[in-house]
Amino acid sequence: MAEALPMAGAPMNVNLAGLTKNDYRGAPSTLCQGCGHNSISNQIITALYEMNTVPEDVMKFSGIGCSSKSPAYFLNRTFGFNSLHGRMPSIATGALFANTQMRGIGISGDGDTASIGMGQFKHIMRRNVNMVYIVENNGVYGLTKGQFSATAEKGLQLKHQGENPYMPVDICMEALVSNATFVARSFAGNSRQVKELLKAALAHDGIAVLDIISPCVTFNNQENAFHSYAWGKDHEEPLHEISYIAPRNEIILEREMEDGEIREVAMHDGSTVILKNLERGYDPTNRYEALRVMEESQRNNWLVTGLLYVNTTKPNLTSIYELVDTPLNRLTEADLRPERAMIDKINALMF
Repeated sequence: MAEALPMAGAPMNVNLAGLTKNDYRGAPSTLCQGCGHNSISNQIITALYEMNTVPEDVMKFSGIGCSSKSPAYFLNRTFGFNSLHGRMPSIATGALFANTQMRGIGISGDGDTASIGMGQFKHIMRRNVNMVYIVENNGVYGLTKGQFSATAEKGLQLKHQGENPYMPVDICMEALVSNATFVARSFAGNSRQVKELLKAALAHDGIAVLDIISPCVTFNNQENAFHSYAWGKDHEEPLHEISYIAPRNEIILEREMEDGEIREVAMHDGSTVILKNLERGYDPTNRYEALRVMEESQRNNWLVTGLLYVNTTKPNLTSIYELVDTPLNRLTEADLRPERAMIDKINALMF
């Protein structure tokens, strides 16, 4: 990927790619004022700026819904594709298969993923496509006036919808049982955690699922609703404090830490995710522990946030198919055509 260094005399707000934060912004948001989706877009902008990512090295994908409007609000220099409802994963898979040098960011919602898109969501997990898959989760269909979504909690009362009789779909649980290699949950009101998880997800080599509770201030923001700001603030239970350390930085701890207090997870690109356990001593590399914690939090109505699970050993889709670095549409006939001697050898084996 391209990486330009700032010129001598450049202003202090220019990053190592020679860009200002404004170079990562998009169009003004048309979502409701106070929508959690806008906060997530702002953290995507900040994360990519701080990681010195060149916008042209990123592709954006989305489906249909309030969440799927979000890519318009960040990276206006980046190409993207707004697909059909629930079909974003297949579009992203094809694009990232064709060009392995690009980073993919997919923005979806709880309706776009957990209802009509559940089948495609499952398959992008098992293929381990190299992209960040963000679910902006508010428990309602905000774009079509607030019907219950598949993630709405049982018993939720909405003014025009009555009471929800169904158990919710847990995005992180679905990702984990589908063998996703990076699973995290956060709350749009916790901007620092969202940013650090985004950085870790961008550094991950494989599918990185971020389920971000993103309150709908218009249709689902009652204080007792599980997707509201008030409930999220009161019930958030972080597993750990998370910090992302870029590959070029030296890791320096301010003081000696006690055994077990700090857990470092090395990413494929040489970066490091540092997790400072709070009261639990949680191990995000233990899949069974992740399942246990999610089940426990579901029973107790806890909003457990943080890096739930990470696996840095499973090959991604690019590795499975041994794809070349050159984008497929730039391969010439000379690149694709086997040598004459190889054709003769194959023919001799067949006839």
